[in-house]
Amino acid sequence: MDKQGNKEKPYERFEAFGPSALTDAELLAIIIRTGTRGCDALEIARKVLEVGKYPRCGFMGLYDADVRQLEKIPGIGKVKAVKLKCLAEIALRMHETRYREGLNVRNASTIAEYYMERLRHNKNESVLLLSIDSKGQVIRESEVSKGSVNRSLAHIRSILLEALDAEAVNILLLHNHPSGDPKPSGDDRALTEKLYESCRMIEIPLIDHIIIGDNRYYSFRESGEIV
Repeated sequence: MDKQGNKEKPYERFEAFGPSALTDAELLAIIIRTGTRGCDALEIARKVLEVGKYPRCGFMGLYDADVRQLEKIPGIGKVKAVKLKCLAEIALRMHETRYREGLNVRNASTIAEYYMERLRHNKNESVLLLSIDSKGQVIRESEVSKGSVNRSLAHIRSILLEALDAEAVNILLLHNHPSGDPKPSGDDRALTEKLYESCRMIEIPLIDHIIIGDNRYYSFRESGEIV
């Protein structure tokens, strides 16, 4: 509070103390900017942060919420709802970019941990290709296939073309199992074997194929099927 006993507004607190001193609600209130009759921007921000369910509360709940859910909050119209979703996406991409710089692509558990939260809740299979440079850094992440609930549509040719276009030195394949069980299917094994041999022919080694389940993963490299 100030000397008169009035609560300081989030913007004023930002100017006085900087962003690190603000609560989640205060940070969000500055983005929301305006309130409605009887409900200021700070109160609206608190309601936005209550959208998520435990354990994904606060900002993580904001990322999970869709535009329609946010629009139901008094004071959040479609424009503000879209802005909030964009803010959540920007925050996620900043986090991923920073985290990815330190990824060890030959450590399956590290890769699985990084992609687990994004992939394990997908209702359909999604196949990601990581193109890797000579320093072991991921230079491109590409979604090479989206599949049905129980079948991915990855094709060897499209994977190889993407790797060549990215000028990859090595590649790593990931996909999720919506069932939550990361155990590879017969199709998964056949794809991995064919891709491994094809990559050897064009001298862009496949260093791993990781299947993401629900808090579990399967690595073809760790299992000894890729050397």
